[in-house]
Amino acid sequence: MRNALAPAVGVLLIGVLCAPAQSEQRVEVLTDGWKFAAGPQTDGASPDTSDANWRPVRIPHDWAISGAPDAELDGATGKLQWRGEGWYRKRVNIAADDSTRRVYLLFDGVMSEPTVYVNGKKAGGWDYGYNSFWVDATQHIKFGEENLIAVHADTTKHRSRWYPGAGLYRKVSLHVREAIHAEHWGTHVTCKVSDSGEATVSVRSEIRNHLTTPQDIKAELVLMGPDGAGAIAGPVEKSKTIPAQGAVVVEHQFKPEDFEAWGPRNPKLYSIRLRVMQGDNELDQTSTSFGIRKIEFTPKYGFYLNGKRLELKGVNLHHDHGPLGAAFYPRAMQRQLEIMKDMGVNAIRTSHNAPAPELLDMCDRMGLLVIDELFDKWDDTADLHDQEEFEPFMRRNVANFVRRDRNHPCIITWSIGNEISAILGAKDEGAKAKVDYVVSQFKRHDDSRPLTMACHMPQVLDTQTLDSLDIQSWNYGHKYKPSFERYPDKPHIYTESASTLSTRGYYHLPLPENKTDYVDADRQVDSYDHNAARWSDVPDVEFARMDADRHVAGEFVWTGFDYLGEPTPFDDKWAKERGEGAESARSSYFGIVDLCGIPKDRYYLYRSYWAPGKTTIHILPHWNWSGRDGEPTPVYVYTNGDEAELMLNGKSLGRRKKTEGKPDPAASAAELMPYYRLQWNDVAYEPGELTAVAYRDGKEIGSATVRTAGEPEKLRLTPDRNRLAADGLDLCYVLVELIDPSGVLCPHADSEVKFTVSGPAEIVGLGNGDPTSMEPFVGDSRRLFHGKAMVILRTQPGAAGDVKLTATSEGVAPVSVTVKAGE
Repeated sequence: MRNALAPAVGVLLIGVLCAPAQSEQRVEVLTDGWKFAAGPQTDGASPDTSDANWRPVRIPHDWAISGAPDAELDGATGKLQWRGEGWYRKRVNIAADDSTRRVYLLFDGVMSEPTVYVNGKKAGGWDYGYNSFWVDATQHIKFGEENLIAVHADTTKHRSRWYPGAGLYRKVSLHVREAIHAEHWGTHVTCKVSDSGEATVSVRSEIRNHLTTPQDIKAELVLMGPDGAGAIAGPVEKSKTIPAQGAVVVEHQFKPEDFEAWGPRNPKLYSIRLRVMQGDNELDQTSTSFGIRKIEFTPKYGFYLNGKRLELKGVNLHHDHGPLGAAFYPRAMQRQLEIMKDMGVNAIRTSHNAPAPELLDMCDRMGLLVIDELFDKWDDTADLHDQEEFEPFMRRNVANFVRRDRNHPCIITWSIGNEISAILGAKDEGAKAKVDYVVSQFKRHDDSRPLTMACHMPQVLDTQTLDSLDIQSWNYGHKYKPSFERYPDKPHIYTESASTLSTRGYYHLPLPENKTDYVDADRQVDSYDHNAARWSDVPDVEFARMDADRHVAGEFVWTGFDYLGEPTPFDDKWAKERGEGAESARSSYFGIVDLCGIPKDRYYLYRSYWAPGKTTIHILPHWNWSGRDGEPTPVYVYTNGDEAELMLNGKSLGRRKKTEGKPDPAASAAELMPYYRLQWNDVAYEPGELTAVAYRDGKEIGSATVRTAGEPEKLRLTPDRNRLAADGLDLCYVLVELIDPSGVLCPHADSEVKFTVSGPAEIVGLGNGDPTSMEPFVGDSRRLFHGKAMVILRTQPGAAGDVKLTATSEGVAPVSVTVKAGE
């Protein structure tokens, strides 16, 4: 957490007589001990109301994800009952000794429109489900007694184009601080690096006094080095008098020598330690981490980091985590980023909302760049229900968003919104004034980064609506081209590209002639990567554009992972057009990786292009085509090599080489594919072994093989990690596969698998990547989809030991795998 309290929790610090007294600060993450009730509750906030029959839950909690999907609900939002009301209650003890201190509740995100009560009294709330907010609960606290925290969440007015989740889906924490303390999110660190390589680190910290008399304080600032290096500059002391119930600002500039610049290959993090003192007494201590780096967007040559051009190879990520719903678990996010980074991703766009703060912490540590986006539309999807409230709504939400996130070096630009049709349609006479106002609010809290907005309606270019944006960003179809003609002196980003569609493990022959030829009968999309949405293109077309248009900073693919809802092309409109009996799917087909985190074939196409230094050799399709003996079966190889030889049962089918030269981005997808993928379109199918040997500059770099699977013999369980933290939040993803006696995946297997767990963990989610599946995500069984499924285990807090997962399925012997928790 940025600008977090020091980690000492309820510790009495005793030192020698001359040592200064240290502040007793406490931060408690409120994970356990919550009760939940769905629907309206009479006097739900009152301490006199019994919650004995409410359901015990742990935070994070998404109240809709555990429910059974309903075919009658919208596929656009995942066919889950997320719309409604919910109540949460928890009791906490606050010591009598804390009566002179302040008590805050920090919510990283509540879906949606939460109201917070303490001991039956309204303490605060918020009006945007994706944003973080804090509540000063001090006046309602009963010190030395038990206190009731109640939170009411209401999603009935929220509108969404995807599954939003519901409830306390992100972290909740309790903060006890002295009456004089650094303002929450009140420290701002900016860095400037000159052309000669000299760095200036500017610090601006707000310190608040809640007492009724002015207070003299001393603020001590220290610049701390990376990797535990300790203090490298300071301490610097600043004396101030804080007005009664007021605040002061402390400022200083450090000029570190021989600093290490933050970047993808060397994500070094420094920190500013702030101590607030009165005499020898320490009242408060905070640590704010940051990175020293130089970012520059140029209109002619794209993006530069630390003086070197860096092409943004990005993906869009929605906030849900598939079978976990919107509930934010740090391990789930870390896993997503690890999978993306291995594919060659160096940038993330937080489509289309304020992310969990931990995501930015992870990107800081991993060296991933971020477009930090606050809104989708400026309407009910942002919980903005009354345009008369536009300015105050924007003022408070921009303030919380920017102040929370502004010290992260990973953030290279702010995005004020996405595809805001009311603004971009050139029909709102107040559009420019609204954009200008939001821009001014962002720059009020941080002027160290450029601002952008993702656009999709070129008619806005006939107006001045976008003039105040530092960067022009466009979604799909080369729309940045007319924008560049309108704004030749402004940088450009391709904020949504591709929107290719596919289903993991699904192949349909003959191949589609057009990108929108889908297999309606199956409600699945072929994985040869020929299909895209009507408004978009396959990866090869976007690769050619990025190769040609070097003035564009880079692309952000829609999307890195499949997500719940928005099941184009088999959406609610598709089902309605086909009449009675037609059902929309429930999750997207856009992802490079499926809903459970299992890579699709497309993953290896991107990896071969975006990570040319990593050996990638991937063959598609599977090689189980019963009834197609002798028939032509296309075979593709995705590799970072420039050529490959394909062999079937030891016989060479020829050597193919990628087309050399500069591709024409105006060419058709079929014409561009040979530049990026190797194709054998007429392989006569025969069962056996298909092998590709890849070469680069004439030298062999490796090989890959797919084999025809025999009869299913056993299940295989593969955990992503063998050791877990016993913190009640850590997760283990276990891949489930049905294999033949030789260990070859059975690609058509769809049998049901049942699971049991022994030891200190539980199943928190199940999935298989099938966008049409109506199985619940919480339970003890799951059908395989193209031979695979995923089980997600969650540890129990404070419980160490062996966790054993056992899987059983009809016709095969049970199989188990064991991981360790807390040891």
